Amino acid sequence: MDGEISPDEVKELLEDDADVRIVDIRDERSFEHSHIPDSENIPFDQLMDRLEELEGEDRIVTVCPHGKASVQAAQLIGTYEGTADARVESMAGGLDKYGLKFGLVREDDGGDDEVERESPF
Repeated sequence: MDGEISPDEVKELLEDDADVRIVDIRDERSFEHSHIPDSENIPFDQLMDRLEELEGEDRIVTVCPHGKASVQAAQLIGTYEGTADARVESMAGGLDKYGLKFGLVREDDGGDDEVERESPF
């Protein structure tokens, strides 16, 4: 693991269309409720079995509700041989901090994405 990254830096990476994979480690239901735009869901309990999906990536940022479990996920990803050359970071403060500052995507029944500035919790 290469340390932590701030929500501001994550937002900047997304706005710059940087080559980064944002991995949300919450359960599928929580992810469907709200998440960072362009992030993907790999629940923590499935991470070991799905590490190969991250193979060959240059930069990976893990996210969770408060920035604690994502540190463990980043450490796990960083130990995988297929991500040895990747920069692997955990987002400090988690989705709670990111959501309050920038908003999160909510998927509703209409299919349109909606960004709201609030905590996902």
